[in-house]
Amino acid sequence: MNALWFHVLRTIYRKEPISAFILTAGMMNVAIGGIDQRTSLIVFGFSTVTIALILRWWSLSRRPEPVRVTPSRPGQVPVRALPETSSARSLPPLSKPKKPR
Repeated sequence: MNALWFHVLRTIYRKEPISAFILTAGMMNVAIGGIDQRTSLIVFGFSTVTIALILRWWSLSRRPEPVRVTPSRPGQVPVRALPETSSARSLPPLSKPKKPR
């Protein structure tokens, strides 16, 4: 469970570092406010978490559509940048041939 938790946190921080930092700071405010029984800190933490979630949702919704790899029409043949078969020779072997003694 511990390794899975760190893996999840690492992937979230790599994808969205700003919103993940704000989310973590808000969760820590909620935790500290809950331990010390400070209502204002809990409310501030929940509002920070809400702002972080809205920021993450907004950044995910602004991403452009992925590029389509398949042709748009079913009968259309895709244009290839490289030929199907290579006209160049294959690479020479890297090992040296053994010489007879």
